[in-house]
Amino acid sequence: MLNTTIKQQITDGLRAELSKYPSAKKMAVALGISPAQLSRVLKGETEMVLSDANWLSIARRLNVALGNAHPIVAAITPTFEFVTAQLELCQNGSLSAMLCDIAGIGKTFAARHYVRQHRHAVYIDCSQAKSKQKLIRTIAREFGVEYTGRYADVYADLVYYLRSIEKPLIVLDEAGDLDYSATLELKALWNATEYLCGWYLMGADGLRAKFDRQLHNKKVGYAELFRRFGERYQRVTPEGREAMEEFRRRQIAIVAKANGLVNVQELYHKTQGSLTRLYIEIQKIKQVA
Repeated sequence: MLNTTIKQQITDGLRAELSKYPSAKKMAVALGISPAQLSRVLKGETEMVLSDANWLSIARRLNVALGNAHPIVAAITPTFEFVTAQLELCQNGSLSAMLCDIAGIGKTFAARHYVRQHRHAVYIDCSQAKSKQKLIRTIAREFGVEYTGRYADVYADLVYYLRSIEKPLIVLDEAGDLDYSATLELKALWNATEYLCGWYLMGADGLRAKFDRQLHNKKVGYAELFRRFGERYQRVTPEGREAMEEFRRRQIAIVAKANGLVNVQELYHKTQGSLTRLYIEIQKIKQVA
C-alpha cells in the first residue's frame, strides 16, 4: 500500500500536469478516473478516493519514484538533444518523421520527458497497443477523448479533436510491434489529420527491418506510410565501431555526472554503454548510499 507521502508527491505531479489539458475532465479521462475523483485528489484528499492500482498507474505516468526507487535526473545527452529537437520540429510544423536506432541510448526517456513538458503531446507504447482498436483507443484516452464507446465513434471523435486543437503531437514508440491492421489505421488517421498533427515513429532495428521487408514484398499500405514519414530512417548513433564506442562513453559520462556519479569508466564497463542498464546501476548505487 502506498503511503501518504508518496500520494502527496503524486498529487503535486498532477497539479503540475493539469495545465497540459484543456479541462480537468479530459485529464481525468486520460488518467482513467472520474472527474469527481480527480477533483478530490487535487483538493488534497488521498485516502479512500483512488485504488492503489490507480495511484500506481498515475505515478508511472508522472515518473514519480516509488519505494526505494530514485528519480533519474534528465541529462542533455546527444540522444536527448536529437529527439527533443525532432519532436519540437514535428509538433510545431505538424510534420512526421521516423527514428530507427539501437536500443539503450535513451530514445524513450527523451520522448517521455518531452511529452511531460509539452501541451497536446502524447506518448504511446505500441508494444501495449498492437491492434487497431487498442491503438486508436489508447491515443484517444491519452488526449482525454472518450475511448470506451463504439469504435467508429471513438475514431470519429479522435479525428475531430485532433483537427480542433493547436499543434497536437503523437509519439509512437516500439512502432515495429504494431500489427498490420493497426498500421493501415495509422495511415488512415494520418490522412485524416494531414498538416494538422505531428507524428513521430520510434523503434530499434526491428522497425527498420519490418518496413524494409514489407516494402520489398509490396505490402499494401507500407509504401504510403513510409512516404508520409519522410521516406528515410533517421538515427542518432554514428557509423563505425570506434565512433559508436565514443558515443556510448560520452552519453554514459553525461548521465552519470548529472546524477552525481563519478566512476564513469567502471560504469561503462558494467553497462557496456547502455543507458537502460546505467539507470539500473544508478538505482543500486543510490539505494546503497
